[in-house]
Amino acid sequence: MVHDWWWGVMRRLLELDRPLPAHTEEELEGEVWRHYRWNFGFNLMDGVWFWFGISFLSSTTIVPLFITKLTPNPFYVGLAATIAQGAWFLPQLFTANIIERLPRKKPVAVNLGLFAERLPMWIIVLAAPAALVSPTLALALFFLGYAWHGLGAGVVAPSWQELIARCFPVAVRGRFMGITLFLGASAGIASAFIATRLLNHYPFPVNFTYIFIFAAIGVTLSWMFLAGAREPVRAARVPRRSSREFFAALPALVQKDANFRRYLAARLLLVLGGMGTGFVTVAAVQRFQIPDGRVGIYTAELLLGQTAANLVFGLLADRRGHKLSLELGALASVAAFLVAWLAPSAVWYDLVFFGMGITSGAIVVSGILIVLEFAPPDRRPTYAGMANTAVGAVSLVGPLAGAWLAGINYNLLFGISAMFYLAAWVAMRWGVAEPRWDPPAVSQVEPPAG
Repeated sequence: MVHDWWWGVMRRLLELDRPLPAHTEEELEGEVWRHYRWNFGFNLMDGVWFWFGISFLSSTTIVPLFITKLTPNPFYVGLAATIAQGAWFLPQLFTANIIERLPRKKPVAVNLGLFAERLPMWIIVLAAPAALVSPTLALALFFLGYAWHGLGAGVVAPSWQELIARCFPVAVRGRFMGITLFLGASAGIASAFIATRLLNHYPFPVNFTYIFIFAAIGVTLSWMFLAGAREPVRAARVPRRSSREFFAALPALVQKDANFRRYLAARLLLVLGGMGTGFVTVAAVQRFQIPDGRVGIYTAELLLGQTAANLVFGLLADRRGHKLSLELGALASVAAFLVAWLAPSAVWYDLVFFGMGITSGAIVVSGILIVLEFAPPDRRPTYAGMANTAVGAVSLVGPLAGAWLAGINYNLLFGISAMFYLAAWVAMRWGVAEPRWDPPAVSQVEPPAG
């Protein structure tokens, strides 16, 4: 009885009871271009409002500052960095098998995403006023909402990525993502200045209460625009298979695609390079006793670097592919962490945050889209799941290792981060062929039938 009720709810949420349009490939391509402007506008506004909201929850600046107001233990900063870097990535492979077989991807991102990803932001709002009652309660509420939002976003992420792939042909995906993230990061800069004013003009925890409310409002508004997107629907052509069969087939798939395998290795080195990201703000505060309001300026500089990178790398990727963007992003953080290591004063940290922003822009634009080019169309959720879950798994280790190194010496942490970013650049530069010009070796591999 309960099972039937639950299955009925899920069928309605995922719109499995709706009939499928009978499109040929030519008709489907025509539908893509017919709705191109509409989808560009609505998906763009989804991205702009999302980045406006999530910038109030910057894992590099705002979140570490909030946590240090509640506890001096660096473990919690490392835990937040682990969630920020890993929660979105980790669940994706575990939902890819189901999402791959769904004819409609939008209901997962919108209907399921409302409960899994968007509503938890309002739990975070409760964390700041809870600090008046108990710092422990505030930490518990914050991490509950933060982890729920991150993991929920990861659960629905393969459907969102496939929705973007369906709405935008490969020749314009970089342009769409670059412009969207350029405007989104620009909105995020406005968020940073609002956060700076709130931090300067209100005492703790009132300032963070307002900051988290802005974050929740922005993310909620972005969901409303995503709900307006028009998905070109196509019947799923992947045969039904059990989870056991799905996971059993993955090693052979990776083994046959050597280029994708080398990309995964380079991408994981990029993740390890980010182990010091969540500690840059804490190091600046402890070394140079900067005021809280300065953290808002650092957020703006981080977003300024990301804004510039989003536009430049998005346009560059449409012409030269996404690999070059990731290479340049890795070099930007090599320089950023070397400056953080050697900085004689707080002024130098302006360059650090700008450089980290460039890396963030490269990874957000090209780290997502390049995987879609390694994969044949029907296997995109699986490829995205493999890449992103691997990133999530390593992200569980990197920030916690960073917390341990930070307890020893910040310079040691920043030096090791720079070393990993340099290794990632070498691996990407000489180990990976641009997939746009080098079709995947397993493009015709079919998953085993269940």
